[in-house]
Amino acid sequence: MLVKRAFILILLLALMGSTSAQAHQPVLLLDSDTTAAKGPLLLDGTVSFAVRASFRKAGEKKAFRADFKAGDLLAVQYLIVDKKPENSLKSSQLPAVVVTGPGGFKVTMKINERTNFYEPYTGTNYLYLARFSAVAKAGIYSFVITAKTKSSITLGVGDRETRGEVVRGP
Repeated sequence: MLVKRAFILILLLALMGSTSAQAHQPVLLLDSDTTAAKGPLLLDGTVSFAVRASFRKAGEKKAFRADFKAGDLLAVQYLIVDKKPENSLKSSQLPAVVVTGPGGFKVTMKINERTNFYEPYTGTNYLYLARFSAVAKAGIYSFVITAKTKSSITLGVGDRETRGEVVRGP
């Protein structure tokens, strides 16, 4: 037991010092994250986060927020793991993603690709389904994901490979 704990501690310390361990920080959306206001807030939307949402049935919603400064790059990627059942779902069966921001900005991500992407840190094969980028206005952007069937997706938000903060609650 002591050897196992020591191994885990050494592994965690090694990962904390590694740049790739800080890349695409994972954020898991909870069942309670049903609106942007209830969901987590990414304090800097330019930091690279991998936001994971899993759904058990159609109609479920999960949401989060990200803060941007004027002129920041708003970069969002819609991905699924390249395995069943997700990779066998038609585009019309995958969750809808709507991004809303200051000044009336609103975009629904359109699924327009199925490009392979191997993520070496976790050893996971993904498929890019959609990508969006724009110049951000200052303020909070909300990301609302609505399921059309049982499924899971990952939203990549941000492009700076540095440590970022996530806040839960009001």
